[in-house]
Amino acid sequence: MDEITSSPAHDESRPAEPAPRRDRATRSAALWATLIALPVTVAVAGFTFAKLSPEEPAATPSASATAVRPQATTPVEMPAPALAERPATVCLALVSQLPASVRDLPQRPVTTGAEQNAAYGDPALTVACGPSAPVKPCPSPTAGGQLPDGCFPDTDEVWRVNGVCWHGVEEADAAVLTAVDREVPVQVRLPKAYEQPLQWVAPISDVIVATVPSAKTAPSGCTP
Repeated sequence: MDEITSSPAHDESRPAEPAPRRDRATRSAALWATLIALPVTVAVAGFTFAKLSPEEPAATPSASATAVRPQATTPVEMPAPALAERPATVCLALVSQLPASVRDLPQRPVTTGAEQNAAYGDPALTVACGPSAPVKPCPSPTAGGQLPDGCFPDTDEVWRVNGVCWHGVEEADAAVLTAVDREVPVQVRLPKAYEQPLQWVAPISDVIVATVPSAKTAPSGCTP
């Protein structure tokens, strides 16, 4: 005798189960939870050179001269201005904790100021602690005027990277980023070969947070 089985799809004696309904509130809450959970390490806005902030973080640096030829190991020429006792102590703490490499760039010696300067790769990415640098926003002067020493235009953008607030200036051959929320300024100069400058300063930011105290005041936009 053939075996006969009944399929729930054809069992008219059973009432049809209601189709599942989508809970919009639940879906909305899940969506927000997902968005909030995404890690955010770099808060950025538009800058005069858009390459400061990539749309997506790159896992490795962009192809550059460092990838096609051996990197130089000769000392990098850097100025070493005299520092007062307190900045000198802070800078020594910073330099002593800098990593042996920044991404794929090995550290190189510097000609002067090894207690306040560091350099990486070829062409050299440099880190200078305690330079005379613009660290506070000031109103733009009238036509023909100049900003006071230590100021940058208050219309400029600043960016927080791993807890450090950076102000950027684009030069002909490099991007210059200055930490403007610290007791002692720290300046990083990145040759044009290194794209997306904000990504390169992330490991340096971590050391700055650990070794350089925050300034008593910081530019607007630097607070978390």
